[in-house]
Amino acid sequence: MKVDVKKIDAITREMKFEIPPDRVARKLEEVYKELEKHAQIKGFRPGKAPRSVIESQHGDLAKEEVLKQIIPEAYQEAITKEKLHAIDMPEIANVVFKEGKISFTAKVEIKPEVTIKDYKGLVIKTTPAQATEEDINKTLDYFKKVKGDDKEIVFDDNFAKGFGYPSLEKFKKSLALQIELDKDRQNKLNAENQVIDELIKNGKLTVPQTLVKRQIERRQEEIKERLKSQGAKEEDITKRLESMKGELNTAVERDVKAYLLLDKIAELENIEAKDNESLPGKVMEFLLKEAKWEEGK
Repeated sequence: MKVDVKKIDAITREMKFEIPPDRVARKLEEVYKELEKHAQIKGFRPGKAPRSVIESQHGDLAKEEVLKQIIPEAYQEAITKEKLHAIDMPEIANVVFKEGKISFTAKVEIKPEVTIKDYKGLVIKTTPAQATEEDINKTLDYFKKVKGDDKEIVFDDNFAKGFGYPSLEKFKKSLALQIELDKDRQNKLNAENQVIDELIKNGKLTVPQTLVKRQIERRQEEIKERLKSQGAKEEDITKRLESMKGELNTAVERDVKAYLLLDKIAELENIEAKDNESLPGKVMEFLLKEAKWEEGK
């Protein structure tokens, strides 16, 4: 098999394949043997029809099956031999099956070269997770609106009992706990976002657009299904997706960059994920441990 690899840009490779007649003939023989076992030929029992009859009636089908099998086999062999780390399925084109030979081209995006520096000791700024009196009062005002925004409503034990608490004091303690848990979650999310922002600032890579496109399509489908479940009309969903296009593209590009940068750090730090573990999650854990934390007011 002959394979010519051409560099299109930093992350795109075009591979031209020529598969010789002897390999094609072997694959064709395998396909015909399977057809002989199962082909339904009028006047013959399965497995008893002559090869010449099968070739005349199922020759095109046999060739299609050969292409279906031999193209992915040849492609996989080539990227393994050339040590190309493909990040998506290839774009197959120019398929020719003529005079016993097969030729085709495969265009594929490969894992980009990633450089990252100064990823240890990142400064992370956090805010206190304590619930303030102002936080609690805002939440109480929200519950007042839930009750119908009655201006006569006062915050007392009876008000608390309406929400299943024996006293206003216990209701406030419960609210404070929930507020602090929410702040803790937000602090964790903010810390991770600060890490990602710094990695993107300190890293260098070419973003594979194929990967971005695939992720955008997946998220659009998720949004579409969610809006459908909420009863949104098809035309409204289309408008919503169109209005979100730029925002979604920016978010996905950031996520793809983050994934590739975290993957590079995993390589540099020899971090591995076991079964059911997230490699990006393990790298983030490492970076958070290495970071310098500053708590603000």
